[in-house]
Amino acid sequence: MRLSTKTKYIAYIAALHLVLVLLVYKLLFENKALFIASEVFLLLSAGMSIILYNNFMQPIQFVKSGIEAIKDKDFSIKFVPTGKGEVDVLIEVYNMMIDQLREERIKLNEQHFFLEKLIEASPISIIILDYDDRIESLNSKAKSQFGQDHGTLIGKKPEETDLPLLGELAGLLDGESRMIKTNGIATFKAQRSHFMDRGFRRSFLMIEELTNEILESEKNAYGKVIRMMAHEVNNTLGATDSILQTTTHLLPDTDYGDIKDALHIASERNQQLTRFMRNFADVVRLPAPVQVRTDMGALMRDVAVFMQNAASTRNVKVMSESQENVFWNVDKGQMEQVLINVIKNAVEACESGQEVRISATNDRLVIRNNGKPIDPEVGSQLFNPFFSTKRDGQGIGLTLTREILGNHGFDFALETRPDGWTEFRIEK
Repeated sequence: MRLSTKTKYIAYIAALHLVLVLLVYKLLFENKALFIASEVFLLLSAGMSIILYNNFMQPIQFVKSGIEAIKDKDFSIKFVPTGKGEVDVLIEVYNMMIDQLREERIKLNEQHFFLEKLIEASPISIIILDYDDRIESLNSKAKSQFGQDHGTLIGKKPEETDLPLLGELAGLLDGESRMIKTNGIATFKAQRSHFMDRGFRRSFLMIEELTNEILESEKNAYGKVIRMMAHEVNNTLGATDSILQTTTHLLPDTDYGDIKDALHIASERNQQLTRFMRNFADVVRLPAPVQVRTDMGALMRDVAVFMQNAASTRNVKVMSESQENVFWNVDKGQMEQVLINVIKNAVEACESGQEVRISATNDRLVIRNNGKPIDPEVGSQLFNPFFSTKRDGQGIGLTLTREILGNHGFDFALETRPDGWTEFRIEK
């Protein structure tokens, strides 16, 4: 068993004075006066040893108390000077150190609090990972983005979740960024970075939605081009068609029948080209929606009846399955155009015997078909301006649909689900 310095010192002083007492007794016992004086001196020496011991122990006790306070992270304890030089120097150093630690702690807490508030208020979704790259926490924007699913993400790696957006982030390294497109329309920029936590590296993900910015940029770009094309083409076609019509009326039918037929065909081609340009211009000139309370069940039934005739030529059924008393605030004419465009595409994706189903609730409208599934590569481009998979398609339908739904403030997505049904979802 090892003895402490305190015990060794006490034992040493006690042994020393005991030896001195014995020596004085042996040597000076017969000289009473000298003996008594020696004993008094030894008593004073013992007392002085105790005083010196306490003086030596005071800094040690002070250091011990300071260490305990630091262990407890209590930086409010400070010591008062004792009037003893050596101890006061130590007290002064300790008090300065405590002041600095307290200031640093307050500064770190304030910075941590500010950082938490900044992350929480960020308009970008932030996902913080733990040391094993599992999701530890999400800020408010991320919770809002992932909705009710955000609670199920904690403790999982991004690629282990059922969310396509997070699944796309597998293999993303620190410092890298990636553009991700989901549901054919939503576009995100994802970036992975890291920070040091208690000496260890931890990563976090920042996900910024760029859908609105990209759509607005695209619209400005193609709108300018379309307006320029429409102006030039319509001016040219109008003048050309006028010349063709005038020439056709001036030529007699007897000798110039073939020429008149050719001029008539050229005039019809001009008119077709005019209608072609008008379709493009309609996307740019789309008016702001005039929203009124609309019975969506009645609207869907009317559109289903209207489209059934075209669908019957392909032996495809169009069925409306709406709840009662479903009302949305929409521009009825524009929403009708959306339904016609989407149902037309759904019918064309079906073969004989397949079907298209339309359903609506108070917050969602779904158009489903069990026809040909959407190829993932094609799905990511379907809502690109004027993209079409049809040989003679202009890509106007879904572009116009995108503009109308965007102006209404509705979210929408088009995808083929695991059960084989392709869904176009519109959500308020």
